[in-house]
Amino acid sequence: MKKKRKKKGTFIKVLEYTAVYCIILISYAVPQKCITTISNSLGDLLFFLVSKRRNIALENLRNAFQKEKNEQEIRNIARQSCRSFFLTFLESVKFRFLFTKNDTVNSFMSGMEKLKGLFHEAKKIHDKSGGCVFVTPHIGSWELLPYIASCAGIPLVIVVRPLDNEYLEKLIYASRAASGQGIIPKRNALFVLRKTLKQGKSTGILPDQSTMKGLSVNFFGRKATTTPVPAILAITYKRPIVVVACLRKPGTYQYEGTLCDPIWPGEYKNEKDEIFRLTEAVNRDMESIIRKYPEQYLWIHNRWKTYKGKKEFLK
Repeated sequence: MKKKRKKKGTFIKVLEYTAVYCIILISYAVPQKCITTISNSLGDLLFFLVSKRRNIALENLRNAFQKEKNEQEIRNIARQSCRSFFLTFLESVKFRFLFTKNDTVNSFMSGMEKLKGLFHEAKKIHDKSGGCVFVTPHIGSWELLPYIASCAGIPLVIVVRPLDNEYLEKLIYASRAASGQGIIPKRNALFVLRKTLKQGKSTGILPDQSTMKGLSVNFFGRKATTTPVPAILAITYKRPIVVVACLRKPGTYQYEGTLCDPIWPGEYKNEKDEIFRLTEAVNRDMESIIRKYPEQYLWIHNRWKTYKGKKEFLK
């Protein structure tokens, strides 16, 4: 019998909310350099004190890179990954109001030719296809992508995973909604996403988390349950899937974008096979980005989680 997950009590939820709210207030007030220092400190606490997440990250990295990296390199990447996780959140807080003012947006974007080029190309793909399926792994500054897409004039509806703390959920939701883009919960999102594409908008999905209702598709040499939603949307509406990422330039406070070639649905005899092909292609593109910037990827997630009694999706 499956053991039920214990629900958080009100006290714990309020404590979490208070801690995050205080961090947000500090993030608003301090310069970017301090944000990095705070993120590094919080990331180190996570790495050294939360053994469960540290061990998941280390095991994921050992399997992903096998003989490519030694144990010390793996531990360094895992630690940097924990730091990157907090930096992603604090960056989104710091820039929440920046993107509501044109002068600060222009200042932020100046000198970031690769980032501007990314969204210039993304806008062209969006316009040509009448809306497309943008996907990104949990890497770099993924929380900044909706803000920058909005600046580029790409109407976007983003799927987010609900939190198990309703107080914290409202706080984080307010930050995400400030991008001006549509935000919908992951649960039962397919209907809204279909409506979105019909309206000529694009969708934004982070498809690199394990899911019970997924396909077993290769990812870093191992089978990982992967959502077929991007592929289903692409096939249904003949729209391309585009893998994008916003990455930090090492040693700077600037960013650069990565935009993979659009993955178009093709002619097929078996729809299930085509969904699998598209999902596999998405995983390949995401893996290629992660391999270049492994320290910015979210390795603490149990990406290769197995589910007891799971039935293969689409079978």
